[in-house]
Amino acid sequence: MNLSSFLIPLIFVAGGASAYGQPQPKAVSTPAVVYAGKATAAYAEIALKRADVEADLESLLVEYTDEFPKVKELKFALTRVDAEGTRLGTIKAVDRDRATVALGKLMVRKVEAEIELWKVQQDYADVHPDVKRARKKVEIYERAIKEILG
Repeated sequence: MNLSSFLIPLIFVAGGASAYGQPQPKAVSTPAVVYAGKATAAYAEIALKRADVEADLESLLVEYTDEFPKVKELKFALTRVDAEGTRLGTIKAVDRDRATVALGKLMVRKVEAEIELWKVQQDYADVHPDVKRARKKVEIYERAIKEILG
């Protein structure tokens, strides 16, 4: 075995994709701000709620259309859960320690209160006492969340 037969394969192995004339992919840096909140206990609570809602929705869609009242409710619930998940997913890395299980539970309860408000609004005007109560409940949860997140 001569030296050139050993070095040629080694050059191709060491060179990677560029040895074949293809440019090597450049590493893309993603900002830490985007993903900081997704690795928290609070986000896990939101993810659990989303999975529950999505599972319920998918099971109903087997037999019912998008016009079925419970399907409409679950689709609305998914929008609210996703909004809270986005909110958590974009918190800064320095605020990550605030995203505790308790915050996640607060966010889930706020979503549930928003769903209740939405359901009541389907039947009553905004001036109805049930709508006012439901709206107040959402506001209380939102205030508590803002207090934690700053």
